[in-house]
Amino acid sequence: MTLEFEEPSGDPAADLERGVQLLREVQSADRGPSLRLYRPDPTLAFGQRDVRLAGYEAAREEAAQRGFAPLVRKAGGRAAAYHQGTLIVDHLEPEHEAVMGQRRRFEVFADIYAKALRRLGVDAQVGPIPGEYCPGEHSVHGLPTADSPRSYPVKLVGTAQRVVAGAWLFSSVFVVEDSEPLREVLDAVYQAMDVPMDPSTVGAANDLVGTVTTELFIAALLAEYREHISLV
Repeated sequence: MTLEFEEPSGDPAADLERGVQLLREVQSADRGPSLRLYRPDPTLAFGQRDVRLAGYEAAREEAAQRGFAPLVRKAGGRAAAYHQGTLIVDHLEPEHEAVMGQRRRFEVFADIYAKALRRLGVDAQVGPIPGEYCPGEHSVHGLPTADSPRSYPVKLVGTAQRVVAGAWLFSSVFVVEDSEPLREVLDAVYQAMDVPMDPSTVGAANDLVGTVTTELFIAALLAEYREHISLV
């Protein structure tokens, strides 16, 4: 599997669209299995359902005022926020019956991601927590310990899939550092859309284990990946 690190382009829309472009390349056999990692510029990625809400335009304005580019992603549920304290991982593979393995992929990747976080001392568990933003059955959350800077569980990983004939894209967002701007923008956006969300669920890995950095997490994630697949 090809491993690629990308620098953000300065164009959040192009960075988001790049995953879809790569999926088309895998589908057409112009590209093999790939793992793409990048740290995004501030982005507020709305889900398809958000667009239909009466408060959507107001929510876009709330995001823009806080420096987060408001975009609509093609996969995933409700609104999620990214910035350079997060890591986005796009895993792409060709597969003849791609749609058949959708649920299994959610389960497998959630387990891999929780184990990667545990390598850094984070008590990571699979499953949603009450009131989380962009809720998902296979979210990964972290639990506080006696030494944690914060005292309540927080969502750490959100995942989404996009499947086409003969290929799939599994996209994940890991919140590692600097959660306060994310908490502020998500609280404002969800209130504008009148969608229930508990802002205390918005957190980062270093809210639970203060020594965690994005660089350390990338190393832990790739180490866990190598337990399962070969990366080049």
